[in-house]
Amino acid sequence: MRSATPDRPRGNPVSRTMSRRGRGWYLGAVLSAVVAVGMCLLGWRQADQADRIAAHPVRVQGVITQLPGGSGTYSQVGYEADGRKLSAADLWLPADAKVGDGICLERAADDPAAVRVCGERYPQPVGIGLAQTSVPVALALLVFCLWRIRSHHRSRPSGRAGVRTTVAFAAEGMPAITHGKRSRRRRKGGRRALR
Repeated sequence: MRSATPDRPRGNPVSRTMSRRGRGWYLGAVLSAVVAVGMCLLGWRQADQADRIAAHPVRVQGVITQLPGGSGTYSQVGYEADGRKLSAADLWLPADAKVGDGICLERAADDPAAVRVCGERYPQPVGIGLAQTSVPVALALLVFCLWRIRSHHRSRPSGRAGVRTTVAFAAEGMPAITHGKRSRRRRKGGRRALR
């Protein structure tokens, strides 16, 4: 059975597809911005620790307690500072290093946790290299996503910019919210015979 009133026209399927397609660019822009900010913070932390160590370096002797093995484990070096035993992870180690070997470390006088291998500029050179590589890539991806979002918005029809409104007039005696149709709400029990 067909209703007496014609069905409401749906939106343009092309514009709906374009709007769904545009959502991915927003996600890409947000993710690339998060990566860029995170890697900037990593690089800033490494540079800050390197500056603090260079300001007042204190040489200590460390012992290699763990070597990197695969993608889930890092190198670890134990050392003593101000009477406390500390450890530093993911420091640069020589290629022929073994567990138990001694290694020269420099730490900051005011922060015993800021430590690097003697002769190195940064505490974790891999982190600086990662930040130097990933920040420009993430920023380029962010600019590309923002460009795509802007071109997507320009391709939409001008004037109303995709906003559609529907005006429905009710028949005399009908509430406007039903668009001229009577409400067909089902009762809680469904269509049961009354007893």
